[in-house]
Amino acid sequence: MKFSLDKNLTFEQAKAIMWEQLGDWKIMALASSVNDYVMVRNVSCLFYDDKVWFKTDKNFRKTQQLYQNPNVAMCWGGLQIEGTAANKGLVVDEPGRVFEQGYKKHLWGSYNKYSHEDTEIIIEVTPRFVEVWDTSDDNYAYQIFIDFEKQAVEVKPYDKK
Repeated sequence: MKFSLDKNLTFEQAKAIMWEQLGDWKIMALASSVNDYVMVRNVSCLFYDDKVWFKTDKNFRKTQQLYQNPNVAMCWGGLQIEGTAANKGLVVDEPGRVFEQGYKKHLWGSYNKYSHEDTEIIIEVTPRFVEVWDTSDDNYAYQIFIDFEKQAVEVKPYDKK
């Protein structure tokens, strides 16, 4: 969904742009921090129920970091998500196994290589604040700031006419 710079966006329209850019899945950079020790690594993500989902081994360093500090930032292209991560349990225990089905469909190679039923957990990231870089119908760059807690949107043109 593109728009002209002279139009406003509602919260729902801004979310639609965000989820449209992300599609069904992406490899995203995940940043986390404990005691000012910052780590970043790529994670294979699925998007459903207005959340970002990825799986990881419950014994990995990143997982241990998320247990201590659930505040994360994720990035793909011109889209950054700041949010809160939550352990949703073993992949195989998710009701309806939505994540497992999506992961098999979109990320088969990773699913096939790294599926350990007894240690693989699902992490759910709930967005709090999102920044989207895009271009308008009239080809001007702009940023969309989406505040999920306030359900507010701010559009800032980067280029001037």
